[in-house]
Amino acid sequence: MANLVIKNGIVYDPLNNINGEKKDIAIKNGIIAEKGNGGKVIDASGMIIMPGGVDIHSHIAGSKVNSGRFLRPEDHRKEGIKKTKITRSGTGYSVPSTWVTGYKYAVMGWTTVAEPATPPLKTRHTHEEFNDIPIIDKCCFPVFGNNWFVLDYISEGDMDKLAAYIAWLLRACKGYAVKLVNPGGVENWGWGKNVDSLDDMVLHFEVTPRQIINSLGEANERLGLPHTIHVHGNNLGHPGVYKITKETFKAVQGMKSHKSRKTFMHFTHLHFNAYGGTGWKDFGSEAAELADYLNQHDNISFDVGQAIYGDTTTMTGDGPWEYALQGIVSAMGWGTKGGFKWINGQVEAECGSGVVPYIFSPKNPVNAVQWAIGLELMLHFKDPWRSFLTSDHPNGGPFVNYPNVISWLMSKEARKELLGKSHKNATQKTTLGDLDREYTLNEICIITRAGTAKCLGMTNKGHLGVGATGDIAIYNLTPEEKDPKKIAKAFSQAAYTIKDGVIVAKDGEIIVAPMGQIIWNDVKLPKNIENALMEDLKKKWSAYYSVNLANYPIEEHELINSAPITINAK
Repeated sequence: MANLVIKNGIVYDPLNNINGEKKDIAIKNGIIAEKGNGGKVIDASGMIIMPGGVDIHSHIAGSKVNSGRFLRPEDHRKEGIKKTKITRSGTGYSVPSTWVTGYKYAVMGWTTVAEPATPPLKTRHTHEEFNDIPIIDKCCFPVFGNNWFVLDYISEGDMDKLAAYIAWLLRACKGYAVKLVNPGGVENWGWGKNVDSLDDMVLHFEVTPRQIINSLGEANERLGLPHTIHVHGNNLGHPGVYKITKETFKAVQGMKSHKSRKTFMHFTHLHFNAYGGTGWKDFGSEAAELADYLNQHDNISFDVGQAIYGDTTTMTGDGPWEYALQGIVSAMGWGTKGGFKWINGQVEAECGSGVVPYIFSPKNPVNAVQWAIGLELMLHFKDPWRSFLTSDHPNGGPFVNYPNVISWLMSKEARKELLGKSHKNATQKTTLGDLDREYTLNEICIITRAGTAKCLGMTNKGHLGVGATGDIAIYNLTPEEKDPKKIAKAFSQAAYTIKDGVIVAKDGEIIVAPMGQIIWNDVKLPKNIENALMEDLKKKWSAYYSVNLANYPIEEHELINSAPITINAK
């Protein structure tokens, strides 16, 4: 790896308490160093410097994502990339192909992305796509919240086996964190049911969503995993869902976190769970109430899942919600002569999924409120270290729209302008028009880099201190700039994106496309616990799965540029 020195830029590095200081940065052998030692020099005069972006939640790879690509050939016509001497060709706007995904993130200055929901049985597919996605580092979160072994161990009250199973499955899948999707509801969906409250029973297992969340959270903390449980809540997307969302927040109060952090749970794409009303006619925002609760309690982080106006493809492990959404969309008359396109699926003994095309329209009374709710949450909530920018790509909209969201957060005038073009409900049924707060560049750096890396427990990312990975974004923007269009333009196209000390993108052009790392947690168990778990898996496996236990784990040699993190579980 080459050496590199960046001079004269204005640096934002919140994890090291650097807020807009003129400072030189040196990289040696791909790592941030104390001093430069020859090599290329970049003059960043008049530009800002931040760590490479870290996206905590973006659906970029796996069987569900690939189903979205197959379902929507019309999406392939948009945003195509031609083959060059450096890049491979690719297509897709809301569900871009693998190579395009890496290129587009790099052009924006993002260098690390978490795929937040992979069915364990199909995670080999996820890693096959990771092996194709260039430049960015990747990790994935296997889905646990409706897994039969998990439900068994919770029902039996066996926390030792539950923790051991989490450790084993993360190793087997080469996964990074514990994901829950509509806990209990997706398993019930296999029998044509769902859950309406945290205390509804999961059929055949006699456990509740509350028990699933708390038990997986407790096991996660006992293992000392770097990230908290990553929770997609129950009843997502429905009017009035904020009530069960708030109950979920309350359910984890008093739960003991690992000594390395205060947070016990990360609640994902909160915008979709902040809806009020009793139906679509009186649909409104309860963002202020949820933000107020979270402002008073410091054990929960969240990402926003901002809605973006335009065409997109929704996809989630929440089969019941996607079934409901296709009914909503079909009623809107979006079908064709061949019928309306949608997918609903189930993965044996583990989870479900769904894919539905969708359009967020500023003239739609519900969509306008949805767009406003995400911004409301980010503006009402006071702590940028626990609130993060996502669009739940591609559910709220494609990740390439992050620069626009940044400009809305930094400019009340930009928000006012788009409010004026939106249905009146966005003004009347939300508080967005009353919010004057404007994010600073330091706060933007936290919600897109420093905070997300810290929340994920990736200690070598999200900052520019000595020893950090040499992932850097340089933007052609001055700290004084207030024009939202210039802000969005700058974040759309980094002047330089540096990955592991190498310039990979410059002014919107990919310079070189190396393969990034695949990060996963290699959780080591004591031999006696590992042996007891394996005996239990062998007894039940053939009754639960159609594949052999020996064929289930993914071997490390199947990963290109594998980067395991060793965790010695107690």
